[in-house]
Amino acid sequence: MNGVILLTGSNLGDRRALLQEALERITQSIGPLVRVSGIYETEAWGIRDQGPFLNQVLEVQTVLSPEAVLENLLRIEDSLGRRRREKWGPREIDIDILFYRDRIIEREDLRVPHPEIPNRRFVLEPLHEIAPGLVHPLLGLTVAELLARTQDSLTVRRLQ
Repeated sequence: MNGVILLTGSNLGDRRALLQEALERITQSIGPLVRVSGIYETEAWGIRDQGPFLNQVLEVQTVLSPEAVLENLLRIEDSLGRRRREKWGPREIDIDILFYRDRIIEREDLRVPHPEIPNRRFVLEPLHEIAPGLVHPLLGLTVAELLARTQDSLTVRRLQ
C-alpha cells in the first residue's frame, strides 16, 4: 500500500457537501482514509476576485499507481461538476495530489510533490494539522518548517 496525500477544495455551490462527496468517492475509488484534516476557509489564491474556498487535506492508502490515482481524481472532479474555466478560477471541486509516498514525479501532466506546496498557506495549514513532521522529499524540510517559512499571508482559518 502507498500513502497518498490529497488536497480538496471548493468555492462554488454547496462547498461542504462537495468536499464530503469528494472524500467518499476518493475512499471508494482510490483507497481507505488514514487521516483527514479539519475544513479550512481560505481566501482565493491566484485570482483574488472570487469567493473563498473550503479546503481539506486527506491521507489515503492505495494500491494504485500515481497515474491511476490521477485518472480517478479527474473522473471524480468531472462527476462532481468541475468545469475548467480558467486557471486558478472558481470551481466546484479541485483535487490535487500533494504527495505520493516520498516519490518524485516530473511529468507534463503530473508533478509530485505538488510544486506549489511551499507557497500556499491554504495547503500548509491543513497539511500541518495531520502531518507536521512529514519531510518534503525535494526540499528536505518538514511541513512545520515549510509553514513557518512560507511567504503566503492570505487568511486561512479552521472552521468548527
